[in-house]
Amino acid sequence: MSSLTTREIHSQPDVWARALAEPVIGALLGAAGERVLILGCGTSAFVAESVAALRESAGLGMTAGTYASEWRPGREYDRVVVISRSGTTTEVLDALRRVPAGVTTAAIVGVPGSPVAAAVDEVLALDYADEKSVVQTRFPTSVIAAARAAFGEDMSHLVEEGRTALAAPLPVTADAFQHFVFLGSSWTYGLAQEAALKIREAAQAWSESYPALDYRHGPIAVAGQQSLVMVLGAYDAGLAADIERTGATVLHLDVDPLVQLAQAQRLAVNLAESRGLTPDTPRGLTRSVVLM
Repeated sequence: MSSLTTREIHSQPDVWARALAEPVIGALLGAAGERVLILGCGTSAFVAESVAALRESAGLGMTAGTYASEWRPGREYDRVVVISRSGTTTEVLDALRRVPAGVTTAAIVGVPGSPVAAAVDEVLALDYADEKSVVQTRFPTSVIAAARAAFGEDMSHLVEEGRTALAAPLPVTADAFQHFVFLGSSWTYGLAQEAALKIREAAQAWSESYPALDYRHGPIAVAGQQSLVMVLGAYDAGLAADIERTGATVLHLDVDPLVQLAQAQRLAVNLAESRGLTPDTPRGLTRSVVLM
């Protein structure tokens, strides 16, 4: 029987179809010209970074994305948006308490009526994208899909492309490698960080993530025959050639970056199961970090 995480990974195209029709996410992420800060923890911090890069690239105004646990007031923003699947994360609630008076606050959550939802001025609950598994898969990808559509990107290909890719076998066997590297650029660097986190969470394996063109500035020295280097987003043939000269395997899938991330999620589950681990219950993790 497939794991809960596997079933949630494969449910993503159907969930994306709903997320792409979200009518309010664009307004929640800020009107054109607003200075916006997007915060999250763990996976949601990577989503915050990706959405911030997408919003700025769309010409909608200065946007920053960072960790809720690290942010302190300083720069001025018109709006602070937090992302929290559980809606209970302590560091997110602490960050909201630090937002200066007069700044609009908003949240994207998986659980309506949660403490984070109650603490903001505006809220979007993607309850249909919530997950039972500890490991996040469909909630973060749905937030990014909805944001891309709201920022004017044509996403008509995404759902069918996802269904086709997830129905096919993985292009590599995870247990053929001991070292996993994920590279991205601009908004897909957040996806690369998330893919590497999935390998660590689910399979307790060695994984890294870097901005694609920065990989040659040191980290490539670790690559070798036991390394799989997956490029999310644009493919650079020169970079790929340099990586392959180390003996590493380069993987780039000719599909949307969110579909590439879904395949990386499958890779993490495949590796976990090959090691006798259950990806639904990663060691030392819970669905939400609530500090006493």
